Amino acid sequence: MDNTNINIEDVLENKAKYSILTGDCLEILKQLPDKCIDCAITSPPYWQQRKYQHDYNYDYIAIGEEKNPSEYVDNLVNIFSEIKRVLKDHGSFWLNLGDKYYNKNLMGMPWRVAIAMQDQGWILRNDIIWDQMKGTQSAKDRFRDVYEHVFHFVKSKKYYYDDDAIRIKPEKKAEEKGGKIISATGVSGKKYYQQIKESELLSEKEKLNALKALDETIEEMREGLVVDFRMAIRGNQRTLHSDNTKISGRAKELLDKGYYIMKMRSNGYLPSNIWRIVPEDKWRKDAHYAVFPEELLLNPIKATCPINGIVIDPFSGTGSTVSTALKMNRRGIGIDLSEHYNHLALKRIKQIDTNSDSK
Repeated sequence: MDNTNINIEDVLENKAKYSILTGDCLEILKQLPDKCIDCAITSPPYWQQRKYQHDYNYDYIAIGEEKNPSEYVDNLVNIFSEIKRVLKDHGSFWLNLGDKYYNKNLMGMPWRVAIAMQDQGWILRNDIIWDQMKGTQSAKDRFRDVYEHVFHFVKSKKYYYDDDAIRIKPEKKAEEKGGKIISATGVSGKKYYQQIKESELLSEKEKLNALKALDETIEEMREGLVVDFRMAIRGNQRTLHSDNTKISGRAKELLDKGYYIMKMRSNGYLPSNIWRIVPEDKWRKDAHYAVFPEELLLNPIKATCPINGIVIDPFSGTGSTVSTALKMNRRGIGIDLSEHYNHLALKRIKQIDTNSDSK
């Protein structure tokens, strides 16, 4: 193992903020203790997409240069099994992968890897579609490629997730007009009151409970806790996705209670699983063709790595993950085969440290 700068042990012991290591990520990961990392984020070389630059002397086929897809999947799964070992039980792993056409056949490489990881015990929480919003291609017999996958994996059903850190604040609030409180989209509850009182499908007890719940929601709007809401009442509104009570919790709630209320709270809503981010970065030019845009890393780090926690990237390239982690007051560990890329990563990181408190 070639430590390009600070010993990795210093990062683990909170004596240093970052370490950039040159070498085989599988071998380096094997040297780390169990459950020492809070979050892993990476984008490994895609299968047969390009020839990556390597300065490290190795006597094996590098990731992405395998002759067939199964070897590529096996190699990645072996590395990710070490990621799983070094992750804390509450840890998360974010994996960005693009696909590949081979003999005009779309290989489905991201999902081959994801399913193989599930077979190894990983829990897949999200498939994020990274809409890169632009793209070019020479093929004239299919649509342009403008997206990649970002998978969110965890080790256990209970894991660290700071949802408040990534919530999108509502642009509008509930307002009081003419003595009535009106939601951000103009809902006053008048229609729901009428439907409850006139319902022939609700019992008297269900009506009282529904009216009480509606009153409480209106009061929450008045107090600024809720900005908008929708109510479903048996016989008037249907569940959004299914009426099957074995499939839909909302359908069961409608059956059991006669109503349910969906609220948009003032603390905001979570981002969707489509991220529209242009893949541009100043470190891409003349240095590395697969640079993470820092914007892509913000929500994963905010949501799944606590302050001063450790983020690791086993294919760190020019250091996007580590530099972003440092900017967000986390520690970072980067591993790459290329000493050249690691020097660029250090240059990038030192520019951050010079002008920030992250050191």
